[in-house]
Amino acid sequence: MKKDILSNRLKKNKLLLPLVLAVCICLVLLASISVNRLSGDRPPDTETAAGDEEYIWVATMTGHSMFQENDIPAFRQFGIDRHVTTTILGPEEYDIPGQIQAMEEAISRKPAGIVVLGMEQSLASVIDKAIRQGIPVVTVDSDVSTSKRIAFAGSDWYEIGVTQAEAMVKLIGGKGKVAIMGIGGADTTEAAFEGYHSVTDNYPDITIVGEYDDMASYDESERITKLIVETHPDIAGISGFNSNSAIGITNGLSESSADHDIKVTAMDIEPDNLALVESGDVDVIIGQKRAVFTYYAAAILYDINHSSIKINNLADGVTSAIPDTVYTGLISVNRENLYTYFPDMK
Repeated sequence: MKKDILSNRLKKNKLLLPLVLAVCICLVLLASISVNRLSGDRPPDTETAAGDEEYIWVATMTGHSMFQENDIPAFRQFGIDRHVTTTILGPEEYDIPGQIQAMEEAISRKPAGIVVLGMEQSLASVIDKAIRQGIPVVTVDSDVSTSKRIAFAGSDWYEIGVTQAEAMVKLIGGKGKVAIMGIGGADTTEAAFEGYHSVTDNYPDITIVGEYDDMASYDESERITKLIVETHPDIAGISGFNSNSAIGITNGLSESSADHDIKVTAMDIEPDNLALVESGDVDVIIGQKRAVFTYYAAAILYDINHSSIKINNLADGVTSAIPDTVYTGLISVNRENLYTYFPDMK
């Protein structure tokens, strides 16, 4: 009897085995299909994704740490966020003809848009060439106002001059001799100097002894500083208007024969410059929001190509939905607020 029962159970198991195997195979196939569907829906790896559209950032001094640590990473991040290709073009040193040549190369690539570092008005003709070929251009940092660029995003350099002058006036008590330096011929520097004068001209006891071209060079700003102290031993303050000025000025002062405290204001919240604020060698650093205006400029270009926003139901082409100018503001750093802005420096 037990033998018959065992035999029947074996027969039943043999009949069930193919069914169980079939069910298992179906489950495996369904799981495979689900995984494939999920992987197909998953967005690409945004760290390496590059889209069909190309956006190009064209600048001068592309090798400078200021751009390497702020503008370029921000532009790359825009590419990651929008899933588009981002390309960097331009000479590593300050070289406007080289930047114009880089613009010609950018135009030949027929990109979806170009961000241009607008240091000088001489860039206008090549910007207009891009516009004529249907390539939108947005300028950053300083505007090329004589061009047909679509928009500008960046700092108000006149306001930079005003802000530094106001800081210097406070530091020297509204009287004394002051020298200013920056990149000679650059529109940014000229606007900053104009803003500086607009403040100091209201103080009859402040004299600007000279406007100097430091050529964006540590060595040149150091040489100029030594010359200023030698020529004007009673100099009360020195202001610099490029990211290299602070180091050059402080190096020059450390080797000078000045027997009094000379106040220093300068540009850009780079690590080396902040260290000079911390040590007390620089009194005030004026910082631009470089990453912000670079990202915004690229986003404006993307919106030109993709935005469907309309203005009060106006007819297409009557006016642009793109802002003409975007000022991103300034940061003024001194020893009192240094750790508030940069707590990691403690």
